[in-house]
Amino acid sequence: MYSIGIDIGTTSICAVLMDSQSGRIICSATHNNDSFIETPNIWEKIQDVAVIEEKVFEVIDSVLNNAQGNQVDSLGISNQMHGILYYDKDGNAVSPLYIWQDERGNLPYKDGKTYAQYLGSFAGYGLVTDFYNRENSLVPENAVGVCTIGDYIAMRLTGRKTALMHITNAASFGCFDIVENKFTLDNGMLPEVTAGFEAAGDWNGIKVAVAIGDNQASFMGSDGVGAPLLNVGTGSQISYLSDTPVKGEGVESRPYDGERYLIVGASLCGGRAFSMLERFFASVVEMATGEKCGSLYPQIDKMLEEKTQTDLAADSRFCGTRSDPTIRGAFTNVSQDNFTAGDMSVAILYAIANELHTMYTGEKADTIVCSGNGIRKNKALQRVASEVFGAEIKIPRYEEEAAYGAALSSLVAVGKAETIDEAQKLIIYR
Repeated sequence: MYSIGIDIGTTSICAVLMDSQSGRIICSATHNNDSFIETPNIWEKIQDVAVIEEKVFEVIDSVLNNAQGNQVDSLGISNQMHGILYYDKDGNAVSPLYIWQDERGNLPYKDGKTYAQYLGSFAGYGLVTDFYNRENSLVPENAVGVCTIGDYIAMRLTGRKTALMHITNAASFGCFDIVENKFTLDNGMLPEVTAGFEAAGDWNGIKVAVAIGDNQASFMGSDGVGAPLLNVGTGSQISYLSDTPVKGEGVESRPYDGERYLIVGASLCGGRAFSMLERFFASVVEMATGEKCGSLYPQIDKMLEEKTQTDLAADSRFCGTRSDPTIRGAFTNVSQDNFTAGDMSVAILYAIANELHTMYTGEKADTIVCSGNGIRKNKALQRVASEVFGAEIKIPRYEEEAAYGAALSSLVAVGKAETIDEAQKLIIYR
């Protein structure tokens, strides 16, 4: 028996077909999410819902063609969090998808505050975007509900006319009490919220699970050993489970399974910091040769096989932090001996790992799980992370962590696994 997992990301849409007994991925399909809509407003980031829907059905069809007659019992959905769209009484989208990168919430509102500050939330969070739209008469007249893109795809698959939203997505809207699992304001369009991994309905005889947020889905699809998870992509995150919410600088508590919380420390510059360094090296080569330089990652990786330590110190917060966007990165303790490409590269790796380590407030871990291409493809960063955390590294075999996590959540929704922890026992490591 098989299960399908879908991940609707900002730049790509992925589907996996998973053997629900062995956990093996039979096949996967990925399409670029080129649904962005051009707009004259530099702060506006919106995507075409119809284009996303079309691409979702294409990747589903692609993996179903490889089922080879095997029964598909369940389908799970992971989606980019925080974004919001409006739908009408028939369950049809009547707006674009306002994604998490939309910055209308940072525009000035009144009393010296932005729209986001007025609500005590962040730009890009669904209810901040909605608040701006309401205050500026941008809510479609025929709108009756709001939801995430994952909730909407579940509606389109099952024929629902109203959204059923999991707490992982509800909290990403902002203005949500994660202990009571309820919104703290009411715009008259909020969906029904559930804490369970349950079925939203059926599509062609396949049970469709309620959509979940991609951060939690990635954790579910990566971490079957109860360890902290390091995810390094453009940005980076450290995530771990807790029975209670945790407060701390740069740390956020997010709903997980109705009983536990996913504690998340997020850095705006993870792999981005390393890529900035690679671009700097490339610019030096171009200056010296007068010719365009290709990727230097292979050369940097080779250099880091031997260069493993430095007394050069780096701060990789080149893009600031969520709480203070004015912070900038730096190199310190610079000497005539350590101002080299190798020292700079090693220092940046330690800076990336150390920033995540400072956000971890859980118990000492013997193992950490690593996901995201920024660390999957960087053996030197794996080595540094292991040293900084004093723990063994485990890397999941499959790179489609969020789609895989969505498939696992669907097993709980249809009763194939009693809990998400039980479903995660299927995770395979390299």
